[in-house]
Amino acid sequence: MSRLGELNSEQGQSPWLDNLRRDWLSSGELAEWVALGVRGITSNPTIFQKAMSGSDAYDAELSSLVADGVDILDAYWTMVAADITGALDVLAPVYESSGGADGFVSVEVAPSLAHDTDGTIAAARVLTERITAPNLMVKIPATIEGIPAIRTMISEGHSINITLIFGVDRYDEVIEAYLSGLEAAAGDLSEVNSVASFFISRVDSEVDRRLDEIGTDDARALMGRAAIAQARVAYQLFQERFSGPRWEALAERGARVQRPLWASTSTKNPTYPDTLYVDSLIGPNTVNTLPDATLAAFEDHGTVARTIDLDVEGAHGVLERLGQVGVDMDDVAAVLEREGVASFAASFDDLIATLNTSAEALRS
Repeated sequence: MSRLGELNSEQGQSPWLDNLRRDWLSSGELAEWVALGVRGITSNPTIFQKAMSGSDAYDAELSSLVADGVDILDAYWTMVAADITGALDVLAPVYESSGGADGFVSVEVAPSLAHDTDGTIAAARVLTERITAPNLMVKIPATIEGIPAIRTMISEGHSINITLIFGVDRYDEVIEAYLSGLEAAAGDLSEVNSVASFFISRVDSEVDRRLDEIGTDDARALMGRAAIAQARVAYQLFQERFSGPRWEALAERGARVQRPLWASTSTKNPTYPDTLYVDSLIGPNTVNTLPDATLAAFEDHGTVARTIDLDVEGAHGVLERLGQVGVDMDDVAAVLEREGVASFAASFDDLIATLNTSAEALRS
């Protein structure tokens, strides 16, 4: 069995692929990843920006849409829906064989809606109406304005991937939105699924930058430790919130736990091992979504062993010492959330501009 397969069968973690390209659908490469053990797919505006700008796989469809007079923004969503639908078909057997626990493909609402609750709800509803597969997950960012949108969509029975979580306090709010959404939902809850995407490597990048600026030996000794420590503390919170009478009442109605999903798990610092954020965060009822290069690296030389709850007390100690040397983790989370929203928005705007340029060339 592959290492990716062992992650799920031995440790209860689902490896997902954090990438999607149309040529992978047509060539069968995506199906090969799934055969190797990939159990889901995540996408975002940056992924589609790279896919559509970096290949000619979309030229024929764009040309047809332009010839039919379709607006560029509508053309973008048409092409996205086609890719997501194709991926949903590839993952459908995983969804069925897992009893609806895996096999999901995530698509994100427009990044311009990150601070618009009503707009997010409306856009999420449009996506669920346009793409009706049961293994679709709509991604909603965990901004202050996104929290009530998450609760609403869960209460309506939709499966939601909550993205751009950078801190434990916000993660707690995300869990509450899921639980209260389930409580407001009617009937059987077994078809409602959710993951909470906790970003990893970006946390280390920002914290390491601050530690290097502080410059003391105590500060530098903490470099490369913040992200894993915070994720392990988040997993402890997950275990606490999904236990006890409140959760048991929902479980009796068929509710599934909202799994922590480790995102941004490629190492940004070349001095860190390339599988650091996989090897260190393995445990039951979790998802790790990885770029294809990191998936390949883990399959080649990763270590399959439960690590997510190793030395949780030490993880709390790391976060405490970060505060003592002058790193404010709440501020780190706030900065990374702003940067994450801005990055996705910039990718989206750049892609629309590129598609407009291509459309003008086709019209002429």
